[in-house]
Amino acid sequence: MSDMTRNEVQEQLQEIFRDVFDDESIELMDEMTADDVEDWDSLSHITLIHEIEAAFNIRFTTKEIIASKNVGEFIDMIERKLS
Repeated sequence: MSDMTRNEVQEQLQEIFRDVFDDESIELMDEMTADDVEDWDSLSHITLIHEIEAAFNIRFTTKEIIASKNVGEFIDMIERKLS
């Protein structure tokens, strides 16, 4: 799994977003934030983090989660943890 490209990480992350928000039309972009996704609130954010950690078999610190400003930063963080 550590040999995933950024594109592969983004594709898997997009599937997780679509599952969590039950919205097949979600297309992830680096600049995307919670404001861009209907129903992305604090509770769904926790679910999202949990699903990402489970799918990629990684763990985020609270500091990392708070520091991530958009989807692109999440992808970068996942990539760092996988490498």
